[in-house]
Amino acid sequence: MVGAGGCLLPSGSTPDLCVPLPLQSRLHQNCSEQIKPINDTHSLNDTMWCSWAPFGKPRARCSSHSPFPLPREEAVQGGLPAGASMQSAFCSSHLLSDKDNYKELLAGVDNAFLVAYAIGMFISGVFGERLPLRYYLSAGMLLSGLFTSLFGLGYFWNIHELWYFVVIQVCNGLVQTTGWPSVVTCVGNWFGKGKRGFIMGIWNSHTSVGNILGSLIAGIWVNGQWGLSFVVPGIITAIMGIITFLFLIEHPEDVDCSPPQHHGEPAENQDNPEDPGNSPCSIRDSGLETVAKTSKGPCEEPAAIDFFGALRIPGVVEFSLCLLFAKLVSYTFLYWLPLYIFNVAHFSAKEAGDLSTLFDVGGIIGGIMAGLISDYTNGRATTCCVMLILAAPMMFLYNYIGQDGITSSIVMLIICGGLVNGPYALITTAVSADLGTHKSLKGNAKALSTVTAIIDGTGSIGAALGPLLAGLISPTGWNNVFYMLISADVLACLLLCRLVYKEILAWKVSLSRGSGYKEI
Repeated sequence: MVGAGGCLLPSGSTPDLCVPLPLQSRLHQNCSEQIKPINDTHSLNDTMWCSWAPFGKPRARCSSHSPFPLPREEAVQGGLPAGASMQSAFCSSHLLSDKDNYKELLAGVDNAFLVAYAIGMFISGVFGERLPLRYYLSAGMLLSGLFTSLFGLGYFWNIHELWYFVVIQVCNGLVQTTGWPSVVTCVGNWFGKGKRGFIMGIWNSHTSVGNILGSLIAGIWVNGQWGLSFVVPGIITAIMGIITFLFLIEHPEDVDCSPPQHHGEPAENQDNPEDPGNSPCSIRDSGLETVAKTSKGPCEEPAAIDFFGALRIPGVVEFSLCLLFAKLVSYTFLYWLPLYIFNVAHFSAKEAGDLSTLFDVGGIIGGIMAGLISDYTNGRATTCCVMLILAAPMMFLYNYIGQDGITSSIVMLIICGGLVNGPYALITTAVSADLGTHKSLKGNAKALSTVTAIIDGTGSIGAALGPLLAGLISPTGWNNVFYMLISADVLACLLLCRLVYKEILAWKVSLSRGSGYKEI
């Protein structure tokens, strides 16, 4: 669960399960303004005596209870019986000291997830192409819910061991790789190329909505029983896995709907027997039509494409490397934006977290606009390239003038979110679906999951590198962090130059012939 409030990574989610920034503050908070309980054994200079140390060891014991009982509401909120004393409250939660490098350890926990997710993604697509997607996706969601809940249960089980949280993160990163290739494949099965960009742009907004909801849900319990910030989302994810198992329909043919057109116009497809949409083996008809076709001869199901076969599809390598740098920029903003706003604009921690959600709001708008424009122009690469070019100066301006006031912060955060996340959203959805049904496959449509996994897996490497580089560079100044982001943005743009050139040539040919655009 990646919260829009971000994750503090001083040395380095997800997509998707990290220790949220507000929760990290809870784990290591400044206790200098709080009143110590009676019979407290901590040093007078210890300013973190009230923290819940995730990697610490016992250092004190409570020999007696305070004569001052806690208010009923505070006791209940803290998971204690009504009338429990203040001393017992501290005895139950705050007996542990943490290691001096706890920030690096928390960063390692987050990176354990990101690295496992990036590695597992390359494997996940191969399995997703060969297993029923409904079972595969449902099992992944159930396991994701389990491991997310186990992370939070470490609080209730009073676990303070690094290995426990790292193992849970690695397992969660691996099982969550079942999600993205599966859902993109399902949506790609239902919608053809004509309006795929716009439809998937709207559909992809769920990622930003999930970021916002994740942050809000985590924030409910962050100042109390923070374990619920993971247990509750884990339960929600498991419930949605059950719903997916019961109601997901993988192919339109399964409910007697016509398959989508994946290439060009209907007239063109009728003359192209190699199009997956025209191959009789790709249509799951029933009734008399099936009998008629089987009487002419059995149709063999095409074999799923392998990893290296997917790499040979034109455009897969370019878009994968482009996403690496685009996702590097996006995830650096996701993890570090609240801290940047807090330090540079001097907003409160809550205000910084709330403002950072505007970046996701811009991402929703940018993803929809990118899909709509690419559908109209039939230029996926050109759309991404133009947005990346515009994003570079906007990031520069945001760093220098974006913190001058609340109005400028809001406007520029939305614009930057749209320009940064627009190409990211387009590549991971419509572009992946287009390449997974590319005409070079000669009718074999069983490549969607593998292609999506390769593209998103490569992008996830950037998602792990971005926060790590930001953590290493930030001590030298925030300006250098933004220079790094702008450089990554420019590299992402340059990697698409060949594809942009081919699209421009295709437009020229289309205009000269006076006919519609044909896929190259």
